[in-house]
Amino acid sequence: MIWFQILSLLVIVALVGFFMANRGTARSSAGVKLLFVAFVVFGVYAMLRQNDVTWVANRLGIQRGLDLVLFLLVIAFAFTTVSTYLRFRDLEIRYAQLARAIALQNARSENEE
Repeated sequence: MIWFQILSLLVIVALVGFFMANRGTARSSAGVKLLFVAFVVFGVYAMLRQNDVTWVANRLGIQRGLDLVLFLLVIAFAFTTVSTYLRFRDLEIRYAQLARAIALQNARSENEE
């Protein structure tokens, strides 16, 4: 199971690095949507075919399929948290730029009067 944990951590680091480098692009937005759809499909499959998920987990060195699903859920939650943080940070920057532009425009209009 150690190799699966190492691989999971590497995947998390790679995903965070990719989305931090490409945030706000159509490529990263499409990647988020594809990952979401894949995770939902996996969740539905895991509910319908629990023995298959347990078999896959056993092949990965994890004792139960539920543990595998939990590990993947933790990865998805971490990814969602980082993605949301980056989106809010970008929005804060945009709002600050907008507020500056409006303040400059109001200052110009007051000087013209």
